[in-house]
Amino acid sequence: MKSVQLVFVLFFVSVASFAQEKKWTLKECINHAIKNNISIKQSELDLQTTAISKKDAIGNFLPSLNGSASHGWNFGFSINPITNDRTNQTNQFSSFGLNGGFDVYKGLQNVNQLRKANLSIIASQYQLTKMQEDVALNVANAYLQILFNKENLKVQTVQNLLDTKQYNRTVQLVEAGNVPKGDLLDIQATMASGKQRVIVAENALMLSKLSLAQLLQIQDFQNFDVSDEDMPTMLSTILSETPDAVIAKAKESRTELKLAKANLEIANKDIQIAKGAFQPTLSVNYGLNSNISYNKIPYLNQSTGAIDYNRASPFFQQFENNFGQNIGVQMNIPIFNGFATRNNVQRNKVNYEKVKLNVSQQELEVERNVFTAYTDTKAAKESYEAALQIEKARELAMQYAKDRYEIGMMNIFDYNQSQTAFVNAQSEVLRTKYDYIFRIKILEFYFGIPLIEKQ
Repeated sequence: MKSVQLVFVLFFVSVASFAQEKKWTLKECINHAIKNNISIKQSELDLQTTAISKKDAIGNFLPSLNGSASHGWNFGFSINPITNDRTNQTNQFSSFGLNGGFDVYKGLQNVNQLRKANLSIIASQYQLTKMQEDVALNVANAYLQILFNKENLKVQTVQNLLDTKQYNRTVQLVEAGNVPKGDLLDIQATMASGKQRVIVAENALMLSKLSLAQLLQIQDFQNFDVSDEDMPTMLSTILSETPDAVIAKAKESRTELKLAKANLEIANKDIQIAKGAFQPTLSVNYGLNSNISYNKIPYLNQSTGAIDYNRASPFFQQFENNFGQNIGVQMNIPIFNGFATRNNVQRNKVNYEKVKLNVSQQELEVERNVFTAYTDTKAAKESYEAALQIEKARELAMQYAKDRYEIGMMNIFDYNQSQTAFVNAQSEVLRTKYDYIFRIKILEFYFGIPLIEKQ
């Protein structure tokens, strides 16, 4: 029994350990965000709403059918609704009816409503896709920020270890009489600054994890981590394309442009629907009804000359005897309604022009955004390459300063300055590296290349 309990304990411990050691890949982060992001869920509900609107538009082509039933009493002098006799008694009666109608022609408004509903579904799908794309970009940026902070923390930690080694080396140099004892104080100050930079780097890493965890709707951000091995590549040929080629591709693939054009088609359908009100409408109506009475029917007794009362006929017999039907055709011809229809058409035409301007505005914004992304990517590449050269030069300068310091040809202040410059150069390499990666992803995104490959 104890062995079985031990197995269960080890199992749950291993499961908990696995859960804590899970490291999210970029693809997992993006997929999770798309499934759980609140804005995306709202867009999905909007899509469901447009699907319901399409069902409404389809329902306009179907006939209407309504049933009715009523039960009432007449008190005092009145006309019996069943026999049409004038009576001075309480009458109790029921009536039943069934009415249907069908629109034969309605100025093509139903047809255009259905076409508009189909366009609205397409527009909602574009809106959902755009929301997913925006969330994916935000997730990618937050993911890269974590990777940057991780590498920066490693740099600061390694530098702190080097400061400790340098302190021990300085102690030996002081004991050998090669450097003054006061240099130990400067080294201690450098070590303290290094520890401070490690703490700042740790806090930056924790905050970046919190930011991505909140974006993914994950509560346990303290145990949240991303995979260090899932590094987006910098090997891209996107800069070999010309800005005009990227802009042309973006105009074909960008979702915001597709959404704007879909909204323009919807606005055009609104005009056609409004114009349909100028045309006559034709409908067919059909109805059937019956009623029954629960009162005794008065009649003249020929033998006595007095008024007697017979009990009303049975329910179904009365229902059959009083059964009636009606059918009709109705045409409505609009003549004048206070310019309401004309004004509605003009209003929709104005809205069409506004949406048309929005399409032009979206095209200009795509051109501007793509050109900006192209120049930013190019500048980020050059900054990264320059940072690598600076890092290499700073490393050689620091090594040269270290050699000069150990033989007493450089003071500790100048050596620390050289060391600090090298650390800053390493941090700048990391910053420009991840900035370049993100710029590449944005430019590829405009070119129609997805952030992650879909299975």
